Amino acid sequence: QVHVVESGGGLVQAGGSLRLSCEVSGTIFSINGMAWYRQAPGKEPGTQRDLVAGITTDGQTKYADSVMGRFTISRENAKNTVYLQMNSLKPEDTAVYYCSAFGVRERSSGPRNDYLGQGTQVTVSS
Repeated sequence: QVHVVESGGGLVQAGGSLRLSCEVSGTIFSINGMAWYRQAPGKEPGTQRDLVAGITTDGQTKYADSVMGRFTISRENAKNTVYLQMNSLKPEDTAVYYCSAFGVRERSSGPRNDYLGQGTQVTVSS
């Protein structure tokens, strides 16, 4: 069984920084990509979350325009862990941040599945 657990959220003033961590645990043979999504307050549960940043196994990254230059995604493949360093935070970054792992294989010949964590709250005060 595979688990995705985020940590590092909290309350911070505008202009401050936070670092989110996400560990994928369980029986894991390989993970293709990992990404951070967020859902702003007021959105109905189950509605589409916004991609914040993603990273592939070989380190290729992608960022939402709104966080480019402020957020940095990084990954430790050996630990099945991904990080999101968030600097120069703005009130509009307030959201629940979710970590996702794509193309997870529990064995070399097994199927690929996607997993999503429970989320961690990030609140930026003005």
